[in-house]
Amino acid sequence: MPTSDTHPSESRSDGAAADVVRVDMQVDGVAMVQLLGPQDRLLKAVEKQYPDVRVLVRGNEVVLEGPSDAVRRARGLVDELVSLVRGGHDLAPAEVETSARVLDGGQSTPSAMFGDPIVSGRGKAIRAKTPGQREYVDAIDEHTITFGIGPAGTGKTYLAMAKAVQALQRREVQRIILTRPAVEAGERLGFLPGTLTDKIDPYLRPLYDALNEMMDPEIVPKLLAAGTVEVAPLAYMRGRTLNDAFVVLDEAQNTTPEQMKMFLTRLGFGSKMVVTGDVTQIDLPTGASGLQLVTRVLGDIDDIHFSRLTSDDVVRHTLVGRIVDAYTTFDAERQAQQHARSEASDAARADQSPRGTR
Repeated sequence: MPTSDTHPSESRSDGAAADVVRVDMQVDGVAMVQLLGPQDRLLKAVEKQYPDVRVLVRGNEVVLEGPSDAVRRARGLVDELVSLVRGGHDLAPAEVETSARVLDGGQSTPSAMFGDPIVSGRGKAIRAKTPGQREYVDAIDEHTITFGIGPAGTGKTYLAMAKAVQALQRREVQRIILTRPAVEAGERLGFLPGTLTDKIDPYLRPLYDALNEMMDPEIVPKLLAAGTVEVAPLAYMRGRTLNDAFVVLDEAQNTTPEQMKMFLTRLGFGSKMVVTGDVTQIDLPTGASGLQLVTRVLGDIDDIHFSRLTSDDVVRHTLVGRIVDAYTTFDAERQAQQHARSEASDAARADQSPRGTR
C-alpha cells in the first residue's frame, strides 16, 4: 500500500517485451537513508527476494524494472518497508525476507503484523518480527499460561521477558520472577568455587543479560534488591504461591515431569506464566522431559495455550534457520532409520523363534 511519502509512476515497454515494466518511486530523504541500510543491504535484500526485478537508486528515487507481476510485488514490499522505517522499526535483511513472506501470504501486512513495540529501552524497540512471534505475543496477552516451544533463535525467552517488563511497567503485576532449571548442577556444582549463589549464577546469566537489555542497568540491581525482580533456579520455587507476578520458566525442556507439575501449581491470583523451551535440546541425563509430557497432559485445558515456533521465526542470522532445518531433517532421518532397524530386528527374532511347539 503506497505511503504518503512514496510516489510511484509506471511505464511499460513496447513490442515483445510488453510484460516488462518500470516503476519510479519517490522516497523522502530520511526514509531513504533508513531504507538503504549499511552498504545498501536492505534494497539488496529486496533484489534477493525478487531476482527478476532490477533495483536502482538515484537520489531520492527507487527504480524497479522487470516483469510486471514481480515489479508489482517488489513495489508493495518497498512501500511496506518505507512505512516500517518511518514507524521506527529497526530493519535488517531478515525483516525484509519476513515482510515479503507476509505480503505474499496476503493475510496481513508487515506494518500491521509487527505492531507497536512491546517495550522500548536504551534506544531499542522490542517487538514481534514474524507471524509466529506475533501469534505468540498475542497468546501471552490472552491466556494465563502460555507455552512457547521452538528452536534456538525464535525469540521465545526474549519476547516473554519483554512482556514481563511491559506488565511490570503497566502495573499489571507487582513483580517479575524469572527461573530456569540448573540441569548440570548435580555433583559438579560442588567443585565450583564460591557460595551456592555463585555456583548457580552461570545458569541464570542469560536471563540477567536479557533483563539488562530491556531496562536501565542502574535500575535492575535496585529491583533485584527489593524483590520486584527475582531471578532464581527452579528448585527455589517449591512450596511457594506466586501471586500478582509475571513468571517466566526458561529452558523448560530440561525439567522433569515432577518439576513441571511443581512449577505450574505455583500459580497464584493475578499472575501470568510463560514457559519456554526447545524439545530438540534436552540435556536431562535420563528420563522424560516435563515439557514433552505437558503438551499431552494439558493440551485441552482452557486458558492454557501452546505456541509452536519454527525455523521461519528465527530472528538471528539467516544461517541459523538453515542450521535448524538441517538438524530437524537429520533427526527425522535418524529416527526413521532406528525404527526400520527395530522392525527388522523384531522380524528376525520372530523368524528364529520355535514353531509348532506343543
